[in-house]
Amino acid sequence: MSIIRKFKPQFWDTDSGVGPAKRLFNYRRIWRFAIGVLAVVALVPLLVMAFIDYNVTRHSLESENLLLTARTTSNTRRTVASFLEERSKALQFLAEHQGIASLRDCDNLAKVLESLKSSFGGFVDIGIINEAGRQIAYLGPYDLLGRDYSGQDGFEIAMSKGSYISDVFLGFRDEPHLVLARRVKDAKTGAAYILRATLDTEQFTTILTSLDLAGSGDAFIVNREGIIQTPSKKHGEMLTKVDIVIPGFSEKTNVQQISGKDGTNYTVGYAYVLDTPFIVLVAKETKELMLPLQTIRMELLWILCTSIFIILLVIVLVATYMVNKIYEADQTRARTLHQIEHTNRMASIGRLAAGVAHEINNPLAIINEKAGLVKDLFMFKQEYAADDRLMSNIDSIINSVTRCGKITKRLLSFARHIEVEVDDIRFQDLATEVVGFLQKEAEYRSISIQMDIPDSLPQFTSDRGKLQQIFLNLVNNAFQAMSDGGHLSISARESAGGKLMFAVGDDGCGIPEADIKRIFDPFFSTKKKKGGTGLGLSITYGLVQELGGTMAVESEIGVGTTFTIVMPLNITKKADNHENPAG
Repeated sequence: MSIIRKFKPQFWDTDSGVGPAKRLFNYRRIWRFAIGVLAVVALVPLLVMAFIDYNVTRHSLESENLLLTARTTSNTRRTVASFLEERSKALQFLAEHQGIASLRDCDNLAKVLESLKSSFGGFVDIGIINEAGRQIAYLGPYDLLGRDYSGQDGFEIAMSKGSYISDVFLGFRDEPHLVLARRVKDAKTGAAYILRATLDTEQFTTILTSLDLAGSGDAFIVNREGIIQTPSKKHGEMLTKVDIVIPGFSEKTNVQQISGKDGTNYTVGYAYVLDTPFIVLVAKETKELMLPLQTIRMELLWILCTSIFIILLVIVLVATYMVNKIYEADQTRARTLHQIEHTNRMASIGRLAAGVAHEINNPLAIINEKAGLVKDLFMFKQEYAADDRLMSNIDSIINSVTRCGKITKRLLSFARHIEVEVDDIRFQDLATEVVGFLQKEAEYRSISIQMDIPDSLPQFTSDRGKLQQIFLNLVNNAFQAMSDGGHLSISARESAGGKLMFAVGDDGCGIPEADIKRIFDPFFSTKKKKGGTGLGLSITYGLVQELGGTMAVESEIGVGTTFTIVMPLNITKKADNHENPAG
């Protein structure tokens, strides 16, 4: 709680005030408005820039992933196409240079198969099929000599188009394999034959499994019907239907965002291998590809939050500083207005007191003269002169008139001092004069007044009226703080540097520590319910400053309060006359 109070701005607890000192501004509203406007002006561009930067980064990462996937897919397609084309060309070369008759020789066919295995690898067997679709020569691990292929699509396609590359299938041998076939014409008879070779899928699969794919990337081949031709990590078993939609035909490599059956979003690169039934697929989970974006997003969020915090802190400090300056300027204006108002009021009271005193003095003089005459007349007659009661009443009248004369003289003196003037002052006389105004209240409330002012205190030059007002305000304030039977102390000393230091102390209720720094603010009062205006100490503080002095306060709850004022012993008349607002 104390920390909050320590950092609370000065203007936070001010009220609006009334009259000439009414506040010109609602400081809290200005403070909130300034913070709101500055925050919008500073934070909106920052948020817009952060949003743009995030989107640019996201699009860049997406583009990079698409490009990398497309490049991997395209390279894989070229590798697969080259693998099949090499082996298909090898069969064509054998058919053109050795001829059917030579290839039908089993020993030669064995040499050819061995040469293909050693040169290219992947060949399992090789055979020759005649126009009727029957295999008339065969060398391999299976008993396929004489097998009829006339009803198979591969035979028809090879005979009509000259070449054929099959899907991966199980066939008679019940093992995954694929077939390469080339149509060959016998140079002697002109009959057409099919040179048919079988490849295992090991090297075919190795092409895809050797790819270096980040994360859970999966590269595999499907045929045009979506049947998986090589092992896949997560999209189905070999020779089963793939679980993602096969994109439409395209001669170029493309990349698409495709959702799997389980709702997972994949970035899929696909490429149709021309003149084959194969489609190369490279599938990566989009979420894994975008993982770097999550790191970037967190870094951006931290930077953004830190920036917003710093900006808001600076905005609050700047707004508080600016509103405090406005508040101080408004305080100075209010204080000046009240000093003028108070000075004018005191001048009016002074003139009124002077008039009243003057009007009373004349009747008092007559009463005094007539009472003296009556006393003299009574003194000539022994009858009246011996009447002690009668003479006592006459003396009482004369003494009362004398006392009234002193009061009117004091009022005239005070009225003269309201008019600003700089003259020589004896502090003891000034203190006695001011205390005299409150002597009756002190007697009525049994308040003892102790004055400690040495006779050796030198006379000094100052504004008597202002000094009187300062002293009267402090004594009045002490009377308000004390209960009946309290003690008021007044002391004065000459301090170092040619200055006068005097103190007014009481044993009243004291001032809370939290209120001490605000007691000189206009309209601040802890006694508003008792009629306090909150102006006395504010005006006193201003008058002390006008006289070139300083004012300090020490207070303790339940012990009392002491105001100490230090001021120069001499001020120039030029400065004083300039400061006279009532002149």
